[in-house]
Amino acid sequence: MSSTVWPVVISYLLVIPFKAHGEHFGYCSSEHTKDLSDNNLTRIPLHLSNNIEYLDLSHNNFSSIVYGDLSGLTHLCFLKITHCGLQHISPDAFHSNPEIKVLNISYNHLTIIPNLHLPQLRILDLFRNPYPNYGLPHSFGNLNYLSILVIGSPDGTSLKVEDFVPLRNISLKKIIFGDGTELHNYEKGVFSQLKSVQEVILKVTFCQRFDIFKDMILDFDQTQTKKIQLIKLFPDQCNITTDPFDAFKDLRVLSNLSIVDTWINSSVLVKLVQNIWKSSFEEIAFLNITYNEDTPDGFQLPMQNHTLNLRAIILDGVRHNRYRFTTFNMSMELINQLTYLKFSGTPMNILPCNLISVIKSLQVLDLSNNLLDENGFWWSGCTSHKVFPALRKLSLSHNRFKDLAEIANKVTDMKFLESLDLSFNSIYIDKTCFWPSHLTELSLSHNDLGNDVFRFLSPHFQKIDLSKTGLSVIPLNSISLLPRLTHLYMSFNSIQVIPEDIWAPALVSLHIDQNAITSISQKTIEALPKLKTLKAGHNPFSCDCDSFWFVTELNKSLLLDWPQDYVCSTASSFSGKRLATYEYGWLSCQLSLQAAVVLLVLFVVGGALAITFYACDCVWYTKMLWVWIRMKRRGSKRSNRLLNATFRYHAFISYSQHDSVWVDSQLVPELERSDLSLCIHERDFEPGKWIVDNIIQCVEDSYKSLFILSKNFVQSEWCNYELFFAQHRAISVNDDSLVFVLLEPIPTDSLPKKYLKLRTLLRQKTYLEWPTDERKQRVFWFNLRAILQTVGQSKILKDVATDIAETCPLLPVKE
Repeated sequence: MSSTVWPVVISYLLVIPFKAHGEHFGYCSSEHTKDLSDNNLTRIPLHLSNNIEYLDLSHNNFSSIVYGDLSGLTHLCFLKITHCGLQHISPDAFHSNPEIKVLNISYNHLTIIPNLHLPQLRILDLFRNPYPNYGLPHSFGNLNYLSILVIGSPDGTSLKVEDFVPLRNISLKKIIFGDGTELHNYEKGVFSQLKSVQEVILKVTFCQRFDIFKDMILDFDQTQTKKIQLIKLFPDQCNITTDPFDAFKDLRVLSNLSIVDTWINSSVLVKLVQNIWKSSFEEIAFLNITYNEDTPDGFQLPMQNHTLNLRAIILDGVRHNRYRFTTFNMSMELINQLTYLKFSGTPMNILPCNLISVIKSLQVLDLSNNLLDENGFWWSGCTSHKVFPALRKLSLSHNRFKDLAEIANKVTDMKFLESLDLSFNSIYIDKTCFWPSHLTELSLSHNDLGNDVFRFLSPHFQKIDLSKTGLSVIPLNSISLLPRLTHLYMSFNSIQVIPEDIWAPALVSLHIDQNAITSISQKTIEALPKLKTLKAGHNPFSCDCDSFWFVTELNKSLLLDWPQDYVCSTASSFSGKRLATYEYGWLSCQLSLQAAVVLLVLFVVGGALAITFYACDCVWYTKMLWVWIRMKRRGSKRSNRLLNATFRYHAFISYSQHDSVWVDSQLVPELERSDLSLCIHERDFEPGKWIVDNIIQCVEDSYKSLFILSKNFVQSEWCNYELFFAQHRAISVNDDSLVFVLLEPIPTDSLPKKYLKLRTLLRQKTYLEWPTDERKQRVFWFNLRAILQTVGQSKILKDVATDIAETCPLLPVKE
């Protein structure tokens, strides 16, 4: 786009009337604010917080401000006291507030412009106070940082050079002067002494004294002023017989003219345009104009012999008092150098053909807020084949266009068109759209299009505005079909979820505010590697783990509206709170951390239990208890068997000769003291009988076969025989007659292969271990005696149970 277009666009934004006088313009932070407006206050409250930076006391009832009223507010930056009936401000009123940068005391009853000692003041608004003259106090000469001055009085009708002398050395950038009152006297040179002024807004009405208007305009042309805005220039029904704009032909610096909120006749308009052709103006705007034709042929402008500097024309809001179309008769050759044209806010429904054929240099055309449709814009009565040969930006917003496919086909003829605005129309889609490759920006906002709109977009688009188009979902892979997309706007829709596979590698800016989104996932942001700006406020965010990553880890510099527009919707206890203030539980929202903590806790608890179990010999006690339980369960079965069988011995003892000391000194005495009959080979084998026969006989005559296992046992051949016969007998009669006592640890896997049976038995059967601890030995003997008792000896079983009960406290108690 040509560099001449952008100054026009910027200047149009600047010609909007300065309605909100005294706004801080970024000089003050609104972090610490206090709004006391409309509180029926008769004096400024005492003991206000010292950290207040922004204070609004408007619409109260203060007659004066004196020293001490604002004491303590040392950080005050913005002070607004409007519509309060102020009549007096003492010179030391702001002695305690040296940091004030913005002061708005407009709409009060001040009859004298107050002395102000505010070394940091940037913006001062004195508008609409009844001071009879504009004489500024000498203290204004010390307002070295003053940049914007708003001054206007309904009673001030005279302006002298000496009134503004204190501002001569001040770098004032912008002045808004007047209160809509016509001046009676003006000394030439008043405004020319404000050498640094760049922008002027005049709220002064002229009807007879156009000499004053000329002097003022020429004074501003001697400064750095580029932009001038004339508000309410002529009163209604003013009879103008002279040329009010005669001074324009002598201008050399002024380049931007705006005429706002005024009434103008066709005869006056002709004079204005004729003088603009001779002036230095490059941009002219007519905003909210009431046009009246006081000439029979309407607006008639003959050819001009002067070179035109004009590059931009804005007509926004033009009304007329007649019930017929106005007549404009001028050669478009006069404006064939235009690059920017805005014709908005009119009842235009047909585009004049000569606009299409003549303005070949036009780069930006804004026809918003009219009554145009496809037939009116591409009027069949036009025969030109070259349609806007240089046009790059076209705005058709707020019109009556409908068929998107037809529009796409028509703009193909505009060979350089890059941007098209179709917002606020009645667009529908019913067939495929064939877009030209040179069109890269499209706005369809505020049209009811639905979720299918993505299928009708061009892969060449770089900027797309789909705000308020009825979107409820973003179809899968729809964004990936737009590989060049850099800016996407989807505000004011009903989107609930942004797909995690949105994948838009070129996307730089995304607007999804005012939707129904409850959370934004990390994978979604990762799918947008070049994202620089994100606007997602005013969504019903959930204050739970779904938003944990968004709040704690996302780079907030991406967010244009953080944190003020991000508010919790759920859970109910956090509803209405800012998302930034919600305190998340780190552990509850991180599954990996939860798993790590659980595993750590289980490991610690398990380790503690293992150590406790080992330290208290719980393994041994558990085994002993299990033996006793099994004995009790099988007691009934053994009783039935023993009723029909007779035995000589309670147990046959099988042991290695090397373990005889323990058997003779410990085992035999302990068991025989309990009236148990034992068979021991050294004592009870029948002399002269084969050893094998003795073994078989003793095993069969014994209720149990008791094997004392040790490393010596497995080395004994005879012990192996005894084990073999005892096992054979247990299998044949299907009883549980084998009892093993492990005198010392013998790992089953270390047993020789010939003891394969013993390995199996040790894995399948419960055995008793001989403990070295004397306390445990008591339990050992109780269990062993209980195993060897016969059914008929119930008293012994009862004693064993009693002994075990007494020994139970020795077992560790589980916490």
